[in-house]
Amino acid sequence: MRKGISFFTMALAMAGLFLFTAVAGADTVKIGVVENLTGSQASLDQPSLNGVKLALKEINDAGGVLGKKVEIIVRDGKSDPATLATVTEEILGKGVSALTGLSDTTMVLAAAPAAQRAGVAFVSSGATSPALPNEVGNCLFLEPFGDNVQAAAAAEYAYNDLRARSVWVLYDKAMDYTYLLQRYFCDRFGGLGGAIISKATYQTGDTDFRAQITSLKSKKALPDILFISSGPDDIGTIVKQVRDMGIKTPIVGGDGYDTPLLAKVAGPAAATDVYFTTHVALDSQGARPFVNSYKKMFGHGPENGFAALGYDAFKLIVNAVKNAGTADPQAVRKALAATKGFKGVTGTINYPKGIRVPQKSVTIIEVEKGKFIFVKQVMPSEIPAP
Repeated sequence: MRKGISFFTMALAMAGLFLFTAVAGADTVKIGVVENLTGSQASLDQPSLNGVKLALKEINDAGGVLGKKVEIIVRDGKSDPATLATVTEEILGKGVSALTGLSDTTMVLAAAPAAQRAGVAFVSSGATSPALPNEVGNCLFLEPFGDNVQAAAAAEYAYNDLRARSVWVLYDKAMDYTYLLQRYFCDRFGGLGGAIISKATYQTGDTDFRAQITSLKSKKALPDILFISSGPDDIGTIVKQVRDMGIKTPIVGGDGYDTPLLAKVAGPAAATDVYFTTHVALDSQGARPFVNSYKKMFGHGPENGFAALGYDAFKLIVNAVKNAGTADPQAVRKALAATKGFKGVTGTINYPKGIRVPQKSVTIIEVEKGKFIFVKQVMPSEIPAP
């Protein structure tokens, strides 16, 4: 028995040494990137990948990290959980030091468990469920703030700045992101003294929202605001149908609105008096160097804040490789967990001990005639528990 245990332990140690030697001795530092480049999440994840490519160019132009060039292994998850699980396993088989990508909680839940099993850090560039890291394990990190932070910021802005005292809520019941966002919003808005007059739901893939809007119109009086918790593929259609049915009430939501599809699908006339929370104001002075570099590389400005999130997440990982002094995945994970004061385009990242969700301020954007206008940067005074 003892001989068997010793042999097994030695075998594991040798396997771990082989993995370390293979990673450490590689000609490049490999980082995996899994994004939904097609399907419902593409309007968020394609800009995120562009941000990664820009960061990669800047890093390699500056000499790489640990004296080596950085290489990315990219796969398309096709906005499909089953495909995501498969391609993530494929990336992990390439000997990567860490992974990044994905802008939605449900999608991360499909991909990140494979990284957890392999002991490789996964930095989600856009998912925002504050409970997500603990659902997966110690290898999952969020680059953005949690939904409880952005929802609280939206609730406080609606109550204090828009003077709203009542709200009607619509959300996609099939998405973790949309469910959690509206729940946190209602917690904070109700805590401020606001009234939730009713809630309505829809299902991913729906294209006709007239029944829910008709129900809203049947009420004795319209609420002060509509809180519509939606993914990027739906929000333009919903806003258009709300406005086409004669409702001019202000619409409030989260970072799922931060997509060109909002104005493109809804049209400038409908995409007015809409407000949402997101990660960065791309027209701010602090974002200007990133925006100019993005324009130079791609011939146009960043499509949305998810480009900056992808950029920051990738640089965050490379910073961890540098701090670890090795490309070994376990050392990189530990260095990520110890990150303090990392300054990115979307804010400064600190991971408190045992917590893998950074506390970052929230950007409020107003949509007026299809144009995104920076309103303010806020940190909510009270944040619902995850």
